[in-house]
Amino acid sequence: MRSFRTILLAFAASLGIVAAQVGPLGDNGRPTTYTAYHFDQLIDHFQNSSRYAPNTNATFKQRYYFDDTYYKPGGPVFLYISGETSGPSRFSNLQTGIIQILMNATGGLGVILENRYYGESYPFPNSTTDNLRFLTTEQTIADNAYFAQHAIFPNITGGNNLTAPGHPWILYGGSLAGAQTAFSLVQYEGLLWGGIAASGVIHAVLGYPEWYDPIQENGPQDCISLINNIIDKMDHLIQQNNTKAIQQLKDIFGLGSLSDLRDFAMTIAFPLGGPMNYPTNTWQELNWYPAYDSPDFFWFCNNITNMDAPANITAIDMQLANYTNGSAWTGLGAYANYVKEVIVSTCDSTDLIDTTECFSTQNATYYADPTNSGSRSYLYSTCIEQGAYQLPQPHGKPSLLSRVIGLDYTQQWCTWAFPPGPLSPQAVPSQDGPNLTWYNKYGDFNLSAPRLALIDGGSDVWRDVCYHGRNASTRYGANQMLITGGGHHWDSSGILNISAEPDFIKAAHEWELRQVTGWLDEWDATHSRKVRKRDEL
Repeated sequence: MRSFRTILLAFAASLGIVAAQVGPLGDNGRPTTYTAYHFDQLIDHFQNSSRYAPNTNATFKQRYYFDDTYYKPGGPVFLYISGETSGPSRFSNLQTGIIQILMNATGGLGVILENRYYGESYPFPNSTTDNLRFLTTEQTIADNAYFAQHAIFPNITGGNNLTAPGHPWILYGGSLAGAQTAFSLVQYEGLLWGGIAASGVIHAVLGYPEWYDPIQENGPQDCISLINNIIDKMDHLIQQNNTKAIQQLKDIFGLGSLSDLRDFAMTIAFPLGGPMNYPTNTWQELNWYPAYDSPDFFWFCNNITNMDAPANITAIDMQLANYTNGSAWTGLGAYANYVKEVIVSTCDSTDLIDTTECFSTQNATYYADPTNSGSRSYLYSTCIEQGAYQLPQPHGKPSLLSRVIGLDYTQQWCTWAFPPGPLSPQAVPSQDGPNLTWYNKYGDFNLSAPRLALIDGGSDVWRDVCYHGRNASTRYGANQMLITGGGHHWDSSGILNISAEPDFIKAAHEWELRQVTGWLDEWDATHSRKVRKRDEL
């Protein structure tokens, strides 16, 4: 997910590569950085499709990195799909994470491929609506297949001859990249040998109130109950159109200048996450891996439930009681104080009027800025085919997000950000929402492919659009795993010592190793060219 502050914010050339070396080693003996290579990728893999008209046979420079520190000639290629972020932000997966684990066990080569329209892998100098028409799921997964068929890895033995399907390529991706991994295996069966989809968001849906369910169910229940009650009282005032009380409430949070109630509702939900945007760490950022873990969510809840809060904070709980039949808004003072101290303070100015510039989304011109950015790319994918607009629960059910927010709140950003251009009217997101069939055509909850492993987290906010979603039919099989209590692709991270990992992560990594070594055994049994594995489990 994107933060609110960033969302609106010479031989080698002939081969499509730039030679580079693995960077220096850190104290743990692993590379600290990797230098970029660039691959001549097709902008348009579907030149007869009217969806991409006017079509083009041009290419762009797609950035990739590789790690050969464990590689033995004949070893498999592990392709990490970087997803909705830059390639360098995925370096840890080569250094100590899942790809390091797999490389070490099999003598494999680890590769990171940066997704089109992220990092430095942009086909065009800007991201107008016309230029974004090639940012689709089918184009992105076609990149994976084309790269596997044509990639070159300089300065390693056999680096010019590691292409698929003559060599086993095994993909890994988490989150959106997890879905892209699964879709790649479905669409390019026979070319790509295997893949692990971690927290792969394989199901597209328009509205997604279930995003908040893991927080409702697993968060500290005294904290969760207080928030639910505050939101219920707030929504009661909104239903009554009590403008005086609503203004008082906004003032209490230090957000009195926000004129759109939906912006106010979104801003006070930032400590929880969303909808879609937030400037601080949330439930989703909880992680077993110390380098990625952030306790912000628990700091937030600890503040709300603080039994020793100062009197001037707890007194705020009664300021709006006269609007709710004398019922106290328990926890309101602590909630508002946290938002002011942690969220509102991120605004560059302490001037209340300027909080509108920081937290108001009602600026069509700002959204329409075509400057290349990962946040703009992510929004376009959301608007055109992925959906999952985060929503509150309806009246009558507990909700951590105010019910003033509806589908139209996110949809307005799509309308503002991606107006029609002169070339490709079909690239404009529909006013009715994304075309979900473009995303779900690979099988939706029921997708399957040979040698595809699916692993999800039981407490992940994205679980219900993943393979183990509670709206999916129950399936059992050796190729799937649910990490009980796990978060968003927690298996991606590692610490260079599986035996020292928490038991639930150790079990996940050992399962993934069994899956992959089994696939490589299958390759050896069905191909004359054997894959050399360093160790057998």
